Amino acid sequence: MPDIHDDFSRAAWLTPEQFRWVPSPGGEVERVMLDRRGDEVAVATSLVRYPPASRFPAHRHPGGEEYLVLEGEFADEHGRYPAGTYVRNPPGSGHAPFSDPGCVIWVKLRQFHPDDGQPLVTGIDLDRPQAGTAARVLHAFSGETVSVGAGAAGAELTLPGGDWVQELLVIDGIIGSGGHRFGPWGWLRVPAGEGMALTIEQDARWLHKTRPAFALP
Repeated sequence: MPDIHDDFSRAAWLTPEQFRWVPSPGGEVERVMLDRRGDEVAVATSLVRYPPASRFPAHRHPGGEEYLVLEGEFADEHGRYPAGTYVRNPPGSGHAPFSDPGCVIWVKLRQFHPDDGQPLVTGIDLDRPQAGTAARVLHAFSGETVSVGAGAAGAELTLPGGDWVQELLVIDGIIGSGGHRFGPWGWLRVPAGEGMALTIEQDARWLHKTRPAFALP
């Protein structure tokens, strides 16, 4: 499987119009690969779509897994996670996922700090402001921060440059930058040392990550 957007020192993005859903090895589950380094055991960020009544084989996550349920309900032997649930499964965890109604999740694999062993299940509830933007931190560890943001149409959103890689996933609404329009599930990554100015074109919510540019496996 070819590497995709695997140079983390360069900007990368994918708008919904560019999505290409490809089957997983099991065939039932489909993926849009946002960035990927490696074959089936990979440093990877993906959108994953489970059709109704689908299952994925039991597996472990030696490098950790985090995901956000974007649509439907994702489940495993540990619980059920409706849309709007953010989950972190630390290195060494494992599960056998499935979805009864079907779902779409955004998921990152093998991108944990090696000492971050805290599991987390939380909702991303955040009211949209009448003007400007608002944000709430969901998780922070050793320079990594994960937050959910919300903003009103017309507001400016700035990703400041710094010693970290930044990532933005649009949950709903539309956010624009440099001629690109990121609708629901649109994704972009900004390398360390660079920033980006965006405009909220339609009331929106997003997930924002920053992390130090530490070496990935």
